[in-house]
Amino acid sequence: MKNAYRLSVLAAVVAVAGAGSLATSTAQTPEDRMYRPPEATIYRDAAYKGPAVFIGEEKPNLGLSWPVNSIRVASGRWELCERTRFRGQCRTVDRDTPILNNVLRGLTIQSIRPVGTGGGWNPNPPANDQVARGNFAEFHTQPSERSARVLACARGSATANCAAQTADSWCRSIGWNGSAREHLETVSGRVYLADVLCVRSGY
Repeated sequence: MKNAYRLSVLAAVVAVAGAGSLATSTAQTPEDRMYRPPEATIYRDAAYKGPAVFIGEEKPNLGLSWPVNSIRVASGRWELCERTRFRGQCRTVDRDTPILNNVLRGLTIQSIRPVGTGGGWNPNPPANDQVARGNFAEFHTQPSERSARVLACARGSATANCAAQTADSWCRSIGWNGSAREHLETVSGRVYLADVLCVRSGY
């Protein structure tokens, strides 16, 4: 019954959009334009030579058989630590560094992670929500709170059940009775709500 209701509501939303009632929030804030996920590439040799590894998220154990001697930083600030799980002595790098010996002073890097919000990195990216609104339902591509995307599950693993509960609570917070449909989207290792269909009743 719930599936049939979901399909009927979704069809109604699509019809509303086709009739020209699609309300979109496409204007980007400066934060939207600045947002870039943290990205870096580490190299075995100085001057960005030799074997290389792209890094797009924290690595508590690099497991490399060679030392890191240079790094290119595309975005973000990166903490490089001499032991696994970010222990021991650490150094922070926020720009291309062709010779890490000057920064690391002989340390062998075993773990690396993005830190802070410098370099344009934001651990909770701003939402660019698009909305289709009807009389009995409202569809959101990227649900948000205070202009930031909503995590699918604030605590623990992002399971489908947890995401459904989060979506229900979020829909209620904006005046609907609950969610009839929701999806999960992973961005830079974090899982957010996406494509949420809020309904008035009978979900």
